[in-house]
Amino acid sequence: MARSADRPGDSARRPARSRSRTSGLPRWAKAILRARRNPQGLSEGPTQEHHHRDIRGGSARAAVFGISDGLVTNISLILGLSGASPPAGVVRLAGLAGLLGGAFSMAAGEYVSMRAQTELFERELERERQEIHRRPEGELQELVRIYESRGISTELATEVARQMMADPKTALETHAREELGIHPDSLGRPLQAAFASFVTFSVGAVLPLIPFLTGHGTGAVLVSIVIAAIAAVLVGSALSLFTGRSWWWSAFRQLAICAAAGAVTYGVGATVGLSVVH
Repeated sequence: MARSADRPGDSARRPARSRSRTSGLPRWAKAILRARRNPQGLSEGPTQEHHHRDIRGGSARAAVFGISDGLVTNISLILGLSGASPPAGVVRLAGLAGLLGGAFSMAAGEYVSMRAQTELFERELERERQEIHRRPEGELQELVRIYESRGISTELATEVARQMMADPKTALETHAREELGIHPDSLGRPLQAAFASFVTFSVGAVLPLIPFLTGHGTGAVLVSIVIAAIAAVLVGSALSLFTGRSWWWSAFRQLAICAAAGAVTYGVGATVGLSVVH
């Protein structure tokens, strides 16, 4: 009769528990844990390092949101005005005003929000730094409890925590990561995010405006819709590179958002805007 430890599926479950118990530990701490489990130094098979994109600065998020927002905002504005059949100059002026106003608004909002978030993190980090200096033993016990909650033995948790607390910089980084979920060197870059928002919003907003820079009427409206639709598909597909989701679903979602916004504003313009323009 096979032993219970050899039942199918047991070996698959054991690595999953191991990963959850060591998640969040630095590599040297994981090495200590592996050494405890394998004191003879026997090979445990090949290991593979996983590398991730650095998305903590905020510029990638700001860029994606900026171009999407610029596209949706200006196609809605342009189609809303076009529904009332105004002169081409009115649409051009409104489109340019929407581009500049939206770009500055996006950049300012991104900067202020990220600057406030960074200042909040800095305040919490300074408070944590003072706590480590004033009551190091209490902070050490906090780390021990955190690692124990992940299933690590008290002895090993204490050993890892003491080694982390031995260096003030490492101690601060560890407490910031474990308690606040941040890294002291990656609090975001407000200016970089604001610049990315300004540029990408402008790019997204200028695309549906291009036909009205040289044309007018129904032809310009149709070309603007086609350009906006192609841009929405491209933006959605590009977004899937960051999220790992299906490109066609991401593209369809972005296209549906643009289409819905444009249809609603065009309908409003056609219904109530005619009397205002004329």
